[in-house]
Amino acid sequence: MDEEKSIFWNRRRQTACSIWAAVAYLAIGLLAGLLISPQWYQVDYHMVFAPPSFIHPFGTDYMGRDMFFRSLKGLSNSIMVGLASTAVSSVIALALGVAAAVKGGVVDRFVNWCVDLCMGIPHLILLLLISFMMGRGAKGVLAAVALTHWPELTRLVRAEVLQICSAQYVQASYRMGKSWLQVAWSHMVPQMLPVYLIGVVLLFPHAIMHEAAVTFLGFGFPAEVPAIGVVLSESMSYIATGKWWMAVFPGLLLLLAVLLLDVAGENLKRLVNPNSGNE
Repeated sequence: MDEEKSIFWNRRRQTACSIWAAVAYLAIGLLAGLLISPQWYQVDYHMVFAPPSFIHPFGTDYMGRDMFFRSLKGLSNSIMVGLASTAVSSVIALALGVAAAVKGGVVDRFVNWCVDLCMGIPHLILLLLISFMMGRGAKGVLAAVALTHWPELTRLVRAEVLQICSAQYVQASYRMGKSWLQVAWSHMVPQMLPVYLIGVVLLFPHAIMHEAAVTFLGFGFPAEVPAIGVVLSESMSYIATGKWWMAVFPGLLLLLAVLLLDVAGENLKRLVNPNSGNE
């Protein structure tokens, strides 16, 4: 018993530490992006391809722009797109998952068909198509990421709500004359909220990565906007000539954000459902 309690508290500490680390990193990234002035990474042809130094920790690019401030600004843009698209995708997933589980029948079959259709198309191709149709840029990449990341979370929500539907208090609410919307909002959503929030946390790093991927391929933010995908795309033309810092440092910033969020989500999942891990 004492060993199980010790394992539980260790997991709680790990989860709390990982969540605080992820939140602190994202907050610093957002705050830095809002405070950084474009003058801090303006063009300076006297400093073209300067290697990392005390003055320029991440070096400079082919136009002499400071890579440190430009990368932080790009990370901030990626985080903002990730937050907005995750919020939209999670709301879509919640609405469709609850409706499919509660209404059943035609609604359930239609939602499952939409999920299978979206997941049946290669994800990156679907992202590029939606971004292209929306005119690329910030609007295109935001729409692409927001409209393609709901299917897996929808399945998770549907499965959780299906288990709750058979509960006696839910059936009693129906007999008391409450509508399915009232029952869903009062009883089902609060019950499945922990699992839903874990799914949202795990969805966030995917949104950030896919935003960077779409921008890297030229279907996201334009070249004049600082973004991690733009910076990495530009670095591909010079990395073979030894300008390694143009890709390494921005890539590490993005990778660290994704890893911190992923670890936080996995720890939350193991805390809520200990049997979900491989331990």
